Amino acid sequence: MKRIRLSRHAQEQAVERGATEGEVQQAVRKGSRVTTTRGREICRYNFAFNRAWQGTHYPIKQVAPVIKEEEDEIIVITVYTFYF
Repeated sequence: MKRIRLSRHAQEQAVERGATEGEVQQAVRKGSRVTTTRGREICRYNFAFNRAWQGTHYPIKQVAPVIKEEEDEIIVITVYTFYF
């Protein structure tokens, strides 16, 4: 199993957008993947949330890291979160 490494930008965006490093790793390992530009993929994984985020209650949080898969590791470039 390849190592998952979060770039500094991805670490900052995860915190700012309400995702933990564990959620990001789980999204990479278990999420559905869609190919994007420049050989990158976005992984989407839904988590039960049932809490408030920025003053609004949401039942689901989707964590969506953008990754670049290398020969020996997976690099997380940025992290998006969607609440619904």
